[in-house]
Amino acid sequence: MKNNIAVIILAAGKSTRMKSDMPKVLHKLCGRAMLGYVLDLVASLKPRQVVVVLGFKQEQVRKIIPKSVKIALQKRLIGTADAVKAGLSALKGFKGTVLVLYGDNPLLKKDTLKKLLDYHIKNNVDATLLTAQLKKPAGYGRVIRDKYFSVCGIVEERDADEVEKDIREINTGIMAFKKEILDSNLKYIRPNNRKKEYYLTDIIGILAKKGCLVEAVKAEDLQEALGINTGAELAGANFIMQKRINDEFMQEGVTIVDPATTFISFGTKIGAGTVIYPFTVIERDVKIGKRCSVGPFAHLREAVRLGNDVTAGNFIEMVRAKIGAKTFVKHFSYIGDSSVGASVNIGAGTVTANFDGLKKHYTIIKDKVNIGSDTVIVAPARIGRSATTGAGSVVTKNVPDNAVVAGVPARTLRKKR
Repeated sequence: MKNNIAVIILAAGKSTRMKSDMPKVLHKLCGRAMLGYVLDLVASLKPRQVVVVLGFKQEQVRKIIPKSVKIALQKRLIGTADAVKAGLSALKGFKGTVLVLYGDNPLLKKDTLKKLLDYHIKNNVDATLLTAQLKKPAGYGRVIRDKYFSVCGIVEERDADEVEKDIREINTGIMAFKKEILDSNLKYIRPNNRKKEYYLTDIIGILAKKGCLVEAVKAEDLQEALGINTGAELAGANFIMQKRINDEFMQEGVTIVDPATTFISFGTKIGAGTVIYPFTVIERDVKIGKRCSVGPFAHLREAVRLGNDVTAGNFIEMVRAKIGAKTFVKHFSYIGDSSVGASVNIGAGTVTANFDGLKKHYTIIKDKVNIGSDTVIVAPARIGRSATTGAGSVVTKNVPDNAVVAGVPARTLRKKR
């Protein structure tokens, strides 16, 4: 595939059907904005230029767009054709293939887009659609073909009659164009629809009537064609993306005992030989070493780092915590804003009390410490190397190396030899 390609990503829309005031493309799948997946996919194609068209609350969306990507603004949200026109304004001087994608299509795969682009370029096609065959195509535009089975138009469902609604081949919205063909024919699109918007899909009928070569490539995996417009569709896409993430980890040597009840955010790092038990939630920016044991019923929140051979067991919660190698945190504990050393034993019910009502504070637990069950460590506190806390202790001051402390508040009983 030649790389004389530019990509326009449409990301201007609202979340009207989601009934949300957040831009649609910022809604998250597995802990990541759906637009992020599309940007990564586009980067993998190595195009000459990339333009993201923004509109609704564009200042929020800008924050996740790389500096290397151009931004165009759609001043009025009056349809996809107008959005593409805005995108083309940032591609002046470019000659080649323009691929139109949508920021709310995060399930697309690289192989599918390469197949579309390869067909478009090798066959010198004016416009190539990515279509799919659905048993229940409700909500999607239908692909209209003539008596020779050539593509001659697309009709949106809201404008389709009963016969057209029975068509099962749907338009995914993904299209590749010769840039000059797209640029010179957008002006012929008229808002002849119920919403008075300028639909990019109307250009297919315009091109077909002019005798331009319009083709379609079908997506093999129907899941890739799924757009996201409602909360229910977002949940369905999240399920698909989670399966992909879990499958990838299992292929790399991670054991996930029950993938259906294991929720791992995008970007998580997990070493080979680690076992993830059921009902575990791992949020963004978490790194887990090799041969660890996590769960069941564990919740690892952002910025958790587990060294090799760590056990993070039943009903534990961690956030912004670094846990050293061979440390054991087995039952009913909360470890937040903490640095825990290597070969530490954290007894059941241990809590790092990191919040004083105004701000968070940090706890440091050095190597080879034994924390007794139901210990509360009031941050900021430092527990020295090889120290021990008695069960039920409330630690409010720093504990020296090798000390044994107990009580409420905890007092030093003796020093280990």
